Amino acid sequence: MGLKSKDLLGLKQLSAEEIMEILDTAKMMKMVLTSGNKKTSHLQGKSVVTLFYENSTRTRLSFELASKYMGSASANITTSGSSVNKGESLLDTARTIDMMATDIIIMRHSQSGAPHYLAPRVKASIVNAGDGMNEHPTQALLDMFTLYEKYGHIDGLKVAICGDLYHSRVVRSNVIGLTKLGATVSVAGPRTMVPVGLDKMGCTVCRSVSEAVKDADAVMGLRVQLERQQKSLFPSVAEYSRFYSISEDVLKLAKPGAYLLHPGPCNHGVELPTCVYDCDQSVINEQVTNGVAVRMAVLYLLMARRNQNENN
Repeated sequence: MGLKSKDLLGLKQLSAEEIMEILDTAKMMKMVLTSGNKKTSHLQGKSVVTLFYENSTRTRLSFELASKYMGSASANITTSGSSVNKGESLLDTARTIDMMATDIIIMRHSQSGAPHYLAPRVKASIVNAGDGMNEHPTQALLDMFTLYEKYGHIDGLKVAICGDLYHSRVVRSNVIGLTKLGATVSVAGPRTMVPVGLDKMGCTVCRSVSEAVKDADAVMGLRVQLERQQKSLFPSVAEYSRFYSISEDVLKLAKPGAYLLHPGPCNHGVELPTCVYDCDQSVINEQVTNGVAVRMAVLYLLMARRNQNENN
């Protein structure tokens, strides 16, 4: 039991078996989460610190709640209230946290590869909560867990992912994870927002959202990340919405009852109309709950590995 590495840096580093172990463990954690008493002792006597260099609501809060529900001592650090504002380097900050007997550091950073840089330099387990435009492994894991709950399997599913592909670390992690588990992934977005080489990751890059969504078992919208754009990559929000949003008509092209996902937060009326966001096929709110369960599973499995190593 437990992951092979002391860290969770990305789905590139995980085997299909490890991904499935996380999903199966998340099933048990969701039972705890939805019970009347959410407290467990899985992380009793352990310490978890969240270190976020970027804004977050869902990811940070779900990790904090996951660690608290499991009985750990937890703390949160943001750049606005830390020595980072005094010029302290990322490595010095991480080493300071590490020397406080911290077991797990959950970090989000604007630079791709930042968690990979820290992992071999600290004793604590590093969990990547999003690094630049590289990966967002726990988001993809909760997306996969949502589909796993609904279908009972990932193998053989067709998943369409549409929107801002260029800036999305979510699409990268999902393509890696879903294809490792045997799913077929189709993606679509404005040509100016399709990164070079995305098709070499194992997905099919389609010419239109309609083409990607056709006969899909699940459809995922991606937020247009205006904060990451140095220049406009499409003429206007209205034009983006007209050609690239997942409208009611577009969703009808998927298989009957296909599930709708979105990592959040959603720009209503841009990537999704509100009526689609709230439709019966939407599992967007369930994804939030599943995010806590998956992150509980990740913390549990990382700690199981650390406990095994300490006992050997």
